[in-house]
Order: sequence, then C-alpha cells, then structure tokens
Amino acid sequence: MSYPVISIGILRETKKNTERRVALTPWQIARFMKENPQVRFVVQPSENRCFTDEEYRQEGVFLCEDVSGCQLLLGIKEVNPFALIPRKTYAFFAHVAKKQPHNQKLLQYVIRKKISLIDYEFITNEQGSRLIAFGRWAGIVGAYNGIRTWGLRYGSWDVKPAWQCGTYEALKKELARIRPGKMKILLTGEGRVASGAVEIMNLLGIRRVEPSEFLTESPEGPVYCQIGPQHYTRRADGKAFDFHDFVQHPDAYVSAFMPFMKVTDLLITGHYWDPKSPRLFTREELATGSFRCRIIADISCDINGSVPTTIRAASVEEPFYDVDPFTGEERKAFSHSDNVTVMTVDNLPAELPRDASEDFGNALLEHFLPEYLKTHSPLIERATIVKEGELTPRFSYLADYAGISR
Repeated sequence: MSYPVISIGILRETKKNTERRVALTPWQIARFMKENPQVRFVVQPSENRCFTDEEYRQEGVFLCEDVSGCQLLLGIKEVNPFALIPRKTYAFFAHVAKKQPHNQKLLQYVIRKKISLIDYEFITNEQGSRLIAFGRWAGIVGAYNGIRTWGLRYGSWDVKPAWQCGTYEALKKELARIRPGKMKILLTGEGRVASGAVEIMNLLGIRRVEPSEFLTESPEGPVYCQIGPQHYTRRADGKAFDFHDFVQHPDAYVSAFMPFMKVTDLLITGHYWDPKSPRLFTREELATGSFRCRIIADISCDINGSVPTTIRAASVEEPFYDVDPFTGEERKAFSHSDNVTVMTVDNLPAELPRDASEDFGNALLEHFLPEYLKTHSPLIERATIVKEGELTPRFSYLADYAGISR
C-alpha cells in the first residue's frame, strides 16, 4: 500500500551554544514513523544536540542539512530570521505574543516570507490549559539554581551547576549533599513551573507552610511557601479577588506582594505575568530597609517585567549577577551584602536536555503531531500566530509590532 508522504524536518538549534534540546528523540521519531507510514522525518545534523547524529541513524532516521523539502519544520527556540525558508510551516517557541522587542524582526520576516508560524505556547485544550511545555523542567532547574545561589553567596555549600549534572538523577545526587539550615523560601505560581520547583523542595525535605504562617512565624528550620495571584495581588477597588476576573482584567489589580518580601530569604518565581498586571514589587520598594530578600531565582525571566531586578537574561555558564537595590544597576555577582543576587537564565530546561526533550517529545506525539495530520484542527488553529504570511484573528493585535498598517 502506498501513502502520500508528509515530510517533517527537525531543526538544529542555533540561538545559543548551550541549547542542546530537540523536539523529538531518535526513538520517538522511529516509533511515530512506524505508526504513521505516510510520514518521514529529516533531521538536520548537529554536533551540539543532546542526542548524537549516530543515535538518530541507528533508529533509521535520515539526516540531511537541507530541510527545504519538508512541509513542517520543528524547533525549540526562535529560528534566525535570515534562515527562515519561505512558505513553510514552522513550530517553535516564538516569544512574540507579548511584543518582545528582541523578536520583532523574527515576526516581520515570518510575515514577509509568507510563512505559517505555530507557537507551542498556545497549543491548548478547549479550556485554555497548555498541553506542550517545558515548565516542569524550568521549575526543577530554576529552583536548583536558586538553592545553589544561596550556597555560593553564603558559603553554605557548593554543588555542581545543573548543566554539569546532565541528568535529573545526577542532579538529585547533588541535592543529597545539601543540608539546608534556617531559611524562608517563597515560590510564586501554581502551574507546571511551580510544581517543578516544589519537587526540589520535597527532595531537600523542606517543610511547606501556609502563607499565614510564613508571614508571621520564625521557624527554626527551612520552610517554603507557595503562593498564587490571590495572595500577591488584590483588586484596586477593594472587591474580592476573582481568578477569572484577574485573567480578563489584570489592570484592575494592584500588588499585595511587599509583606512577603519583608520575611523572605529566597524568592523563586514561577508565575505567568501579563504586562497589564502589576509588578510584584517596585524599584522604590526594593530600596527600602524592609526589603529582606537578597536572592531571587526568576524562572519567569521577563526582562523589566514583574521582577524589577531582572534587567537582562543571564547565561547558563554565568547564571548570576547582582543588582544594586539603590540604583537598580547591575553589579558583579556576590560583590556586596546589600546587593540582591539574581538568577535569570531564560532557557533553564536546556541544562537537563535529554530528560526535558523526552518529556517534550512525548507531549508532541500525544497532542500536536496527530492534530497536524488532520485536515482541520481547532487546536492547531488556536496556536497559529501567522498563516501563510497573514496574522490570524487571535493575534491581530500584533499588527503594529509587526509593522503592518491596519
């Protein structure tokens, strides 16, 4: 029996040398082709990918630099605008939906080259819950990095960077060397990112406490508290907090976060931030004597976003820098006791690339690729930012950002 061939290309990641993740593992591709004889894959060779070219060859996967014959091209991070192939369909994390300045040219080139762009971030079920994400791994690595930052700043312990561990099992062995003392850790968010951070807290045996106890008690040992927007924001008009209202009208809320910063030693952020919602705290609050927190692991990593100390993204190799609380300027990491040390790596899952890629690929196989093979898919439509060079209705608000006159 013959089948019409659908070609899917796996792109080599080029944004950062430390980006070693891939959309699908060799075994996942082999399994999907066996179950779907009409599909073939072409994988771009890579010396940096967490799975070697030979591992793909051993599974019968074709490797070739030229992927121009593929209908669908799968990546992880943003593709270089100049490398985009006209009139193709791409799927990757585009980071354009918030009008991020550094990716404006990317969206403009996508439109100019008549490309269709699917953003993994917007692959959701009908209720709006994300189906494909690296969030758990961002939380795991981000929380680990936060704990590592504490050890380096205060000389309490010195464990390997996550990227040197390579696997989650090796990272767990490093955690087993840590004996946390008295410290109060605050986690923001209630989704996948926060759940990953909670895994690290549990592995360290750190006790969880409710917000009321966190704000008022001084426990002898280490504790952590997890909070959501119902704890760190309030309606400006004094009405009761309502989550659905918060999502629809974030500009109607103001921050109620500062009481937590008066008692927190380590802040780990894993919440989603809408630019129309309030910042967690202000530069002015940071400069006050009551702002106790001196280490922030900002997993969310929105530059000049909800966390004012996140003034740039750091690298995997140099994940920390200090911020002078009085001037807001960057300083060398661990350079002064008054400074706030921040961890702001924006591709944290890349530090455990094989584990993260396998989880991600499983989600693609379950939720995305079967939908792509259908003639019509509402799921794919919801996640499509640009269709053949035209902004889709859901993302028409990006017209000015993309330089399109309405």
